[in-house]
Amino acid sequence: MDRADVGALVQSAVDGDAAAWKALVEGLSPLVWSVVRAHRLSDADAHEVYQTVWFRFAQHLGRLREPDKAGSWLASTARHESLKVIKSLKRLTPTDDPQLLDRISEDRTPEQSVLDSEEAAAETERIRRMWQEFEELGDRCRQLLRVLMASPPPTYQEVSAALGIAVGSIGPLRQRCLRRLRARIDARGAL
Repeated sequence: MDRADVGALVQSAVDGDAAAWKALVEGLSPLVWSVVRAHRLSDADAHEVYQTVWFRFAQHLGRLREPDKAGSWLASTARHESLKVIKSLKRLTPTDDPQLLDRISEDRTPEQSVLDSEEAAAETERIRRMWQEFEELGDRCRQLLRVLMASPPPTYQEVSAALGIAVGSIGPLRQRCLRRLRARIDARGAL
């Protein structure tokens, strides 16, 4: 597909044109498949990566800085997701090698497992209380902080366009909101 065509299709898809989305998928699927197949994944893993790539593309469609380079974005994402699968498979490689099977276990002691479990429970409770205090912030602070926590983080120009806040005000407002959150947490001893 021509880059200009891709850019126009991306823009149309952002605007809700289902035919444009279909054209993108049909036109760029061979590229995605070629990258995925180059990593020699199993059929199931390859299909999962393929679907993940298109899902991520749909999530980021409106935030692409250079819509005409959507093919590069898809290829890079396909490579990243394929490598992620390969890395996870290395951890779960079955073996019948007696030297590996007879190796001394590196598992934690029962006592250490209990301590780890208690630490995880305390961390979960601390996070729950932090989010509880977050929900008590004003709407504007909650909106701004949620947008800034997005992954990948949006540019200040995108934040400005989404929330109607001047670019130069975003940083100071963010600091005020975080100070307010810290004050609420400190006041309640929540963390």
